[in-house]
Amino acid sequence: MNTRNKKEVQRYILKDYNSSLMQKCHSIIVTGKVQDIGFRSVVEHIGRSFGIPGFVFNAKDGSVKILCCGEDSVIDNFTQAIKVRGAENGIEIAGIKEQTLPFNIDLPENFTKASADDDIDIGRKLDKANLLLKTGFDNLNTDLNTGFNNLTTMISEHNTRLEAHNIRLEAILEKLVNK
Repeated sequence: MNTRNKKEVQRYILKDYNSSLMQKCHSIIVTGKVQDIGFRSVVEHIGRSFGIPGFVFNAKDGSVKILCCGEDSVIDNFTQAIKVRGAENGIEIAGIKEQTLPFNIDLPENFTKASADDDIDIGRKLDKANLLLKTGFDNLNTDLNTGFNNLTTMISEHNTRLEAHNIRLEAILEKLVNK
C-alpha cells in the first residue's frame, strides 16, 4: 500500500472513530397511556425519519422503552418529535426519561419496533377485550333487569287500572240489566 492510500485509510478510520465518539447510545422511557394505541409505530416512523439506529418496545410495566444511538442534539430533537407527534396522535405521554448509556450497543441500523412482545400484547389486548365484554354484558344485564322490572311494574299498574275499569263496566251492565 502506498503512502497516499495509507493516509486515506487513516483519515477514514479517524473520521469513523470521531463519528462513533460523537454518537452515544441512549435509553428512553416513555410513560403514560402509551400502549395499545399504536405508539410504537409512531416512534418507529420518527426514528426512521431521523435515520438513527435503534428500536422501540413495550415494557411489562406499561411504559414504552426505546434504545437508540445518535448525537445528543439529534436525540434531543428525536425526543421532542416523539412528544409532539405523540400528542398529535392522541397519545397521553406522562413523562419521558432519557439517559445516556456509558457504553455503545450494536443496534439495528433501520429503526424498528421490537415484535418479540407481540404475543404478550395480544394476550393483554384479549384480556382487556374480555373485561370490556364482561363489563358490557354486566351493564346489559343490569339494563335488561331494570327494563323488565319497569315493564313488570307497568303491567301490574295497567292490570290494576283494568280491574277497576272492569268493575265499573260490570256495575253499568248490572244497572242496564235491572232497568
